[in-house]
Amino acid sequence: MKHFLSVVTQFFVFLYCKCLWRGLKFVARKFTGRCELQRICYNNKHGARRTLKIESSLRYSKNELLQSALSVHPDKVEKTIDNIMALKRINPDTNPQLSISLQASLLQIVGYRSLVAEVEKLRREPYDCENPEHEDMLMKLWKELRPDTPLTGRISKQWCEIGFQGSDPKTDFRGMGLLGLHNLLYFAEHDKATALQMLHDSLQPKHKYDMFVLHSEMNKSEWEQKNLDKAIGYSFAIVGINITDLAYSLLVSGALKTHLYNVAPEMPSLLHLQQTFCYLMQEFHRFWIEEDPSDIMEFNRVRSKFHRRILRQLKNPDMALCPHFSASDLHLVNL
Repeated sequence: MKHFLSVVTQFFVFLYCKCLWRGLKFVARKFTGRCELQRICYNNKHGARRTLKIESSLRYSKNELLQSALSVHPDKVEKTIDNIMALKRINPDTNPQLSISLQASLLQIVGYRSLVAEVEKLRREPYDCENPEHEDMLMKLWKELRPDTPLTGRISKQWCEIGFQGSDPKTDFRGMGLLGLHNLLYFAEHDKATALQMLHDSLQPKHKYDMFVLHSEMNKSEWEQKNLDKAIGYSFAIVGINITDLAYSLLVSGALKTHLYNVAPEMPSLLHLQQTFCYLMQEFHRFWIEEDPSDIMEFNRVRSKFHRRILRQLKNPDMALCPHFSASDLHLVNL
């Protein structure tokens, strides 16, 4: 029965996409005198609402020029918009804002594709202890997180103090490659106070009242009345690599389009993703405290629940994961 209903549903979706939807587009154009791209641009504000609809319109178009627009090089976006305007017989002189809106959205679309490729390249690049740049980044991470404690050696149990599993951090970067190191170092450098506080908290077996409560609406007396005593006790660096994996999965699945199309005026960049990572780290820390796990063995359960919560938030086309930390000064705003 379920299989039958699934087949019927797929049939009606196919019927809608191939027949009814195209018929409605034709009627709408005759009635309004505007093509679908015009209607999208004029009826939706700049951001994810507009760009997601433009992306869908181009992807499901029968015209090869419109379909290929999704994969053009950023340098050819302006020329592509001119070609689209000519194809749709739209006079740019009488519709100047349309060209600007289409260009901004198309830059977001191709920029997202470029960002996925850049991030994938970083993820696939393994940490190389023979590479001076890799080693320099790792040493900087130690100095940012342990500024008053000299590292006794490159191979040392001291790395466990910032949340690595063993005496050589390179083994922990195998899953996310250099992407994990880039994100951890960005967090430590650009939102140092929060990173240090989280590191401090992660080393505590129990957690009562800290800066994260101060940022909430609950005051100290209310907190004490509730007698909350939350477990922390996770490995900071390992959690950072896991949150990197979470951010990566959101990016490649397309779920992060909502956020990035709302915060990047044009092309999303690695900087936007790193700022999003900072936000996810801080929010996961809060979430971990709220969940009050009995021990670190519950990490996967908490992470999965946190992932589902972020996915639900990103289903809102107006959603922007605006962080509440110093990195937000770097133009990560909801436009």
